Amino acid sequence: MIKIMSRVQLGSAGPKVLPMALSVSGRLGSPKHLSLRSALVTTATPLTLADTLPQVRWRTPALVVGASLLTAVAAQIKIPLGFTPVPITGQTFAVLLVGATLGAWRAAASQSLYWLLGAVGLPFYAGGSGGWTAATGSTFGYFIGFVVAAALVGLLAQRGNDRALLSSLAAMAIGSITIYACGVSWLAHSLGVPFYSGDGKDAFTYGLAPFLVGDLLKMVLAGVLTPLAWRAVQRHTED
Repeated sequence: MIKIMSRVQLGSAGPKVLPMALSVSGRLGSPKHLSLRSALVTTATPLTLADTLPQVRWRTPALVVGASLLTAVAAQIKIPLGFTPVPITGQTFAVLLVGATLGAWRAAASQSLYWLLGAVGLPFYAGGSGGWTAATGSTFGYFIGFVVAAALVGLLAQRGNDRALLSSLAAMAIGSITIYACGVSWLAHSLGVPFYSGDGKDAFTYGLAPFLVGDLLKMVLAGVLTPLAWRAVQRHTED
């Protein structure tokens, strides 16, 4: 039961009843209590697209696991290049989209889980690969970049950068640069080559240059989708 507590104030125009507080009675965990709690939660302004989903107990675990599986599916979109151990995949698109949708810590957790599931042997990496050697090999830096980039894009999304086109594209660009910075740096260490030498025998050539056009397209696509999703949420809320 919901009771409105009040007090009476005497004045020249007669007594006035002034509301003081809202009291909620009823057993904790009862349907009435839960419905009021849900109503109070849903009125809060969502920070990310994931926060617009119904608030249930298993929402966060489901989002983290689902995002890691999405990354695994995207990794199976693989175009090998032959001259480099780094193939063109859909992973970076999934990482950027997951970051903007889930927010910082949930997105980072999903990418950490993705790396871990592949490391224990599940065929979650590019081309259905998996295992400890694949998890810690020449592309290990990209896995690190996935975690950091997802967190950065998620943090920017929590600040509203994914709701307008230009700021969304900027957030995706920061995420892409982060992935490259981590991935190419580790690739140089793993292969024993310089980061950039200008002679085509460096990590820049093997791990960055061939992917610029494709990753630019994936970055733009992710940057366009999130503002469109927020507009859809806004229209649904207004209806």
